[in-house]
Parts: sequence; structure tokens; C-alpha cells
Amino acid sequence: MRSYRELFRTPEYTPFFFSFAAQNAALTISGLALATLVYQATESPLLSAVSMFGPQLAQMLGATFFLSGADRLPPRVTLTGINTAFAVCTAVLALPGLPIGAVFAVVFLQGLIASLGGGVSGGLLNEILSKDGYLLGRSVFNMASGLMQVTGFATGGALLALLSPRTCLLLAATLYATTALVLRLGLTARPPRAAGRPSVAATWRTNALLWSSRPRRLTYLGMWVPNGLIVGCESLYVSYDSGSAGVLFASAALGMFVGDLTLGRFIPPTLRARLDIPLRLLLATPYLLFALHPGLPWSAIAVCVASIGYGASLVLQERLMELTPDELAGHALGLRSAGMLTMQGVGATIAGTVAQLTSPATAMTLVAVASVAVTLTLAALARQSRGEIPEPQTA
Repeated sequence: MRSYRELFRTPEYTPFFFSFAAQNAALTISGLALATLVYQATESPLLSAVSMFGPQLAQMLGATFFLSGADRLPPRVTLTGINTAFAVCTAVLALPGLPIGAVFAVVFLQGLIASLGGGVSGGLLNEILSKDGYLLGRSVFNMASGLMQVTGFATGGALLALLSPRTCLLLAATLYATTALVLRLGLTARPPRAAGRPSVAATWRTNALLWSSRPRRLTYLGMWVPNGLIVGCESLYVSYDSGSAGVLFASAALGMFVGDLTLGRFIPPTLRARLDIPLRLLLATPYLLFALHPGLPWSAIAVCVASIGYGASLVLQERLMELTPDELAGHALGLRSAGMLTMQGVGATIAGTVAQLTSPATAMTLVAVASVAVTLTLAALARQSRGEIPEPQTA
């Protein structure tokens, strides 16, 4: 499968794609509205930031306990239920007078729910598309995610200028409910990919199985660590140059879009499989320019070029699917998503701490050096383990 026309002619892909885009828009609008609401109530930048990114930080905990459900639950019912739950949670957050403690309890619950959703969605995409179409389909999802973030933040900002944060939360809740309806009507009822009931024991057992293979383990680390460290660099845009932060974020989104488009549509599979290390190096090396404290437009160009390297995640996801039995695909992709989001939070914490002790430009440079070092180390370890094939076991 090499064209977008073929992709969108695939049964179920189109409604699944539009539901994904709508969910990302709702997530962005609701996150911005909630962060604004919390800041108005507390005047705390920390609490405002945690309210916005708290669901991501809770995902690894959810992956530790509930991820076995990604392959052991029927996908249409599960995804419909997840978006319905998000609609209810978002509507609850819009209630006047809701205590801050209750707000964070709801945010934490959303994170636990989201940890299951990533695995179910990834596994279902693997079923809807053929093996040769997975990367192209995943690249379109990645591009949509970046575009929805840019569009969602812009739309959310405009809505907040016209409406109250609580009204924006209710609009996001309506969007989640619409997404649930699209999933219910647009997807076919499918059985679970794996037998057995979801349980904490099954989650731990499958996590251990996935992690036991050295090639899979190196693939996970390649997706999590270099990516997370560079997100740490991105978290310093505001402190580096508050007046140009919006331009830098837009440049990063543009670079990521170009990388996903090029990898998914134009690079042949034989070449693509060899590009993961060069792309991970590309993701970090342009940030070394920040040692010179560049202004616009050089900083924007560096960020844009670097973000093309995020395309490495597509190559590594394709490799992960080659290394994983089909019945564990959802669990494997859910673990990828949860680990990636967690590492992004860790990367932002590391970069912020270094910036506090030095300067944002110095921190971006040092974190980029660390990302390059991690990529080269993982590449060396991968060469040592070449030829190791994971056994196709099941949990």
C-alpha cells in the first residue's frame, strides 16, 4: 500500500482516522481550557501545568496495571467506552465550584483510561491495515496528531477569548461524545485479539515477556529515550525566547509533519529500515546550534530540521510489529505509547532542572548531546544483538 487513496479506501480506516483527529482536537482544547481554569483559581503555574499534562504522567501507572485489556477486550466497545468516559470526565471538570483536589482526581482517572486507549487503538490499526500499509497509515495518524495540536491550541485560544473555560470544556466534552458515536457506527464489531480476561497479573506477565527480548527492548528504548530528551529541549522554548516560542513550536510541528510525510509516502521499505539511527541523530544534532544562542530565523530552521527526525518513531514502530506476535500487538503498542509519554515528562524535568542551574540554551545543548550519546550507545548494542530473534510466545 503506497498511496493515500488506497489507504482511505480501506474499510473502517476513514471513520477511525476522523475519530482519532477529533479526539486529539478535544484533548488539546480541553487541556488548554482546564489549565486556564486552574490558573485562574490558584495562580499557580505548577498546578496549571500539571492539570494540562497530568493525564500523560498517569499513563505509565495505567500501563503497569491495565494494559492487558488492550488485546483482551473487543476494540469497538472499548474505544467507544473510553471516549464516552472522557466526555463524562470533561463535563465533570466543567462543574462550577469543583474543588481542586477533585479536579486532579478526575485528571488522574483520565490518564489511567488513556493508558488503555493507546494500546487498543494501535492494535486495531494493525488489524484494519495490511502489514505493508501499517507505516503509511500510522504516518497519517502522526501528521493528524501534529496538525490537531496546532489547530487545537489555536482554536482553544480563540474560544477562550470569546467564551469561558467551562464552556470550552463542555464543547470538548461534546466533541468526545461525537467521537464515541463515530466509532460506534463506523467500526465493525471485532473479537479480542487474545484469549483470557484482563488482569494485573496478565499485564505484568506480558510486559515482562515483551521486555525479555533484547531486540524489542532496544527498540523500545530507541523510541522512548532520544525522543523524550528532545521533547525536553522543546519544553524550554518559552524560557529561551518567550517572544518567539510560538514560532518555534510551529516550526517543530512543520518538521515533524515533513518527516512523517516523507517516511510514510516516499521512502521505499528497504531504505526506510536503515534510517532509524540517522533520523535519531538528526533529531538531536541541530539543537547543538543553541550553544551559540541563535535568534530567529536560525533557531526556527534548526528546530524544523531537527523535528524531521521524529520520523524515526515510524521506522521503530514498524520494527516493533515485526518483532511482536500479532496477538500481543495492542499491548506492545500501548506500552510504546505509555513509555514514550512518560519519558517525555522525564525529559522535560531533566531539561528544566539543567536550565535552572545553567541557562535554557546551555540545557538544550547538553540534553541534545545526551540524546546523541544514547542513540550511538543503542546502535552499538543493536549491532551486538544482531541475529537474535524473539520467540513468538504469548502471555
